[in-house]
Amino acid sequence: MTPPKKIIQQTVGHLRNGNTILYPTDTIWGIGCDATNGDAVGKVFGIKQRPDSKSMLLLVSSVDMLREYVTAIPDTAFQLIADEHRPLTIIYPDARNLPGKLIAEDGSIGIRITRDAFCCELITQLGTPLVSTSANFSGSPFPLSFNEIDPKMIDTVDYVVRWENQDASLNIPSKIITLDPSGRITIIRE
Repeated sequence: MTPPKKIIQQTVGHLRNGNTILYPTDTIWGIGCDATNGDAVGKVFGIKQRPDSKSMLLLVSSVDMLREYVTAIPDTAFQLIADEHRPLTIIYPDARNLPGKLIAEDGSIGIRITRDAFCCELITQLGTPLVSTSANFSGSPFPLSFNEIDPKMIDTVDYVVRWENQDASLNIPSKIITLDPSGRITIIRE
């Protein structure tokens, strides 16, 4: 289903103003911001009550955008992205062009190329990746639908996207793997 242009435009406006958003992703509901805005990224960490030492994932809309934020993409990644039927987050070594808070201590970053129509259009219109972290306070269970999101969380973000809020279907988080420069895979979350 194609998201209304008005919702995309409103959301992009909030993101460009450095605001945080609560939004539907290709997996579960997430908290996000423009991943290139360090102040907004700091706000997301504050909302999550998450230690700075725990990095967050990004959503991009294409391989071309992915290339802007990692130094090298092992050939294995392209095959994995093409073959995986479920959303796949890959942790790449040597992140770049991002605020330091988003990059793990070892220099890596978790990125998922989203296939979700809403997220793709939002990222394309914004022109930068989105932070994507589950819509829960750090240490609490992640919500499987909008209805499970803690009302305090909803009140804490700057803007709640009004798209698919009534969808009560249960979603699951993405599969997460690490990929070293040689293409060796380690599964973090199945």
